[in-house]
Amino acid sequence: MRWFLQLAYRGAGFSGWQVQPGGVRTVQGVLEDALGKLLRCPTPLTGAGRTDAGVNASMMVAHFDTDGDISDKDRFMASLNGMADPQAIAVAGLTQVGDDAHARFDATSRTYRYYFHTSRSPFLESLSWRAPGNLDVDAMNEAAALLTGISDFTSFAKLHSDARTNICRLDHARVVRVSGDETGARYYFEIQADRFLRNMVRAVMGTLADVGRHKITPAAVLDIASRLDRCAAGTSMPPEPLFLHNITYPYWTPASRCPLP
Repeated sequence: MRWFLQLAYRGAGFSGWQVQPGGVRTVQGVLEDALGKLLRCPTPLTGAGRTDAGVNASMMVAHFDTDGDISDKDRFMASLNGMADPQAIAVAGLTQVGDDAHARFDATSRTYRYYFHTSRSPFLESLSWRAPGNLDVDAMNEAAALLTGISDFTSFAKLHSDARTNICRLDHARVVRVSGDETGARYYFEIQADRFLRNMVRAVMGTLADVGRHKITPAAVLDIASRLDRCAAGTSMPPEPLFLHNITYPYWTPASRCPLP
């Protein structure tokens, strides 16, 4: 039987999602170890994406297989939460799906959010980038709107990755003020696409930050993209403010995502 597991995690302390050689600590590795103990057999876990070291997920979906039914799903999730890292990982949902369902290949879109703020706050520093107070958000949004006309994101991709193509279908990109924030100083950059390249969101955000500082014009993002050269784009931003925010499937809707502070 195949199961979709919905979870959230804080990326600090992990070398990304995917299991890696050398015994480094990853989210997938911690969960596979807990699942193996809980089910009393090795249990591979396939995620919808591969977040980099330090990157968070307020929603991640992964699938695993069992020989038999899980009769008490609430108890199973409670046990899994206790056996994994309860301070960094939260399992929020467990759904039986068809045997051919695939958490990665069946996903039709993924959405990331990069959080930033424009005034000092000791409560935001670890999960949000402190931007200059004079950041031009309108110019950033003008540049973000132009991104949807780009298909080849080589200029925003990590060099020497194992991606077979750098073509992505971008659905939308925008800078949004955080709803309910009384200070008016909290924002996030939201970007949705069918797939993402390694380091892509952080490179795009670095380029938009250059637009917001008036180092480059909004239209410059089109020239940067046309060069197909990573050195032409902005710096890679810190990973801690980046969240995998949403994943969509044609046949299943995940439960509400883990709330953020």
